[in-house]
Amino acid sequence: MIKRDILQQLVCWKEKTGRKPLLLFGARQVGKTWILKHFGENNFSDVAYISFDEDNSLGEIFRRTKDPKRIVEQLSYVCGVSIRPQSTLLILDEIQECPEAIASLKYFCEQTPEYAVACAGSLLGLTIGHSGFSFPVGKVDHLSMYPLSFSEFLQAKDENLYNYLQSINAIEPIPQLFFDRLAEAFTAYRICGGMPESATSLLVGDTHQTDFILDRILKDYTLDFVKHATPVLANKVSHVWNSLPSQLAKENRKFIYQLIRPGARAREYEDALIWLRNAGLIHQVNLCKEPRIPLKAYDDLSVFKVYAFDIGILRRLAEIDASVYYTPADTMKEFKGALAENYILQSLVKQFSTSFRYWTSGNKAEIEFLLPYKDEVFPVEVKAGINITGKSLIQYEKTYNPRYRIRYSMRNLDINGNLLNIPLFLCDLTSKLLHLCP
Repeated sequence: MIKRDILQQLVCWKEKTGRKPLLLFGARQVGKTWILKHFGENNFSDVAYISFDEDNSLGEIFRRTKDPKRIVEQLSYVCGVSIRPQSTLLILDEIQECPEAIASLKYFCEQTPEYAVACAGSLLGLTIGHSGFSFPVGKVDHLSMYPLSFSEFLQAKDENLYNYLQSINAIEPIPQLFFDRLAEAFTAYRICGGMPESATSLLVGDTHQTDFILDRILKDYTLDFVKHATPVLANKVSHVWNSLPSQLAKENRKFIYQLIRPGARAREYEDALIWLRNAGLIHQVNLCKEPRIPLKAYDDLSVFKVYAFDIGILRRLAEIDASVYYTPADTMKEFKGALAENYILQSLVKQFSTSFRYWTSGNKAEIEFLLPYKDEVFPVEVKAGINITGKSLIQYEKTYNPRYRIRYSMRNLDINGNLLNIPLFLCDLTSKLLHLCP
């Protein structure tokens, strides 16, 4: 069993004063259903599980009444479980299939807050964004679930090594023995990515099954495009999604509409990008003209990069074999860099509740990401290996004089002046390491 960090957040939700019904967001197959069931089984006397995807007729209960006590009474008969205040976790899965159930959360919050209601849905962002839909604003709690982090994967793969990782409490080089073992485990993680099923298969040593699972998930996403979008929009979404490898193969990663198809224009495909963002399948990183707080005030919305939500998914979307991670460093150099950037963004998004930007200075310099931290902005550079040549961080420092510059690479942990070098496999510790900086 792979332990998930979000479990502690769910426990906090259960115990907090003024608890509201919970909406758990996340892309399809990141483990939302499993974690809610696991959480319920270990923290409540009973679990009542409802899936609107498995039985569409369940929506009739929510269409006939808005009384939460009446809804609970009827769901108790359906589940064969007596749904009791405080002691039963009511899980409403794939709730996006029943907008009336989402609307009912307002009444659960206002009239029966003693019931513990947790809802999950892979495409909640799409449902909530639908015009005319009544969303219970202010009446629900939110949590986002992401793919497995490297730390979560490592805990399942090698708990002793995971414990060592968590024990790092100073910015100093890691002993070579531990560095090499962490690098080896990180290679395995980059192959499977953060989808729980693909990670589980790799943990038992089946790389071929890992690729089979990732390919199947990609096919499921394609079916989602068709099921949850109009035929015209589904076609556009598919084209944008499949263009990600070619978009990221470029040196500057800038999103180019013409790479979707010849003659493509922004106004034709903006809705497809929004669809993919709302589905949780991509991260859009806008160009920031001036790296100042608030970053959002300096966005150039016409220039951006698009990354996948998971590196394992991106690897298979690009039809890259796992063996690429065992080839010489100059093999597929540009795309290895893209995969490294995708991983860093994936890790940072989970740690910091912010959206990310990038910065350029004409053709002189480019900073992969800008990290807003407290009341400052730190430039982030990403290198896939040990070659750290480049003048972008130097150029940025001359212009803005940040308190810290962050570089991720496969060099050892170190701080030299204001330059913090973090090994790629320690990215999950970024927040902790920044706190340790002098």
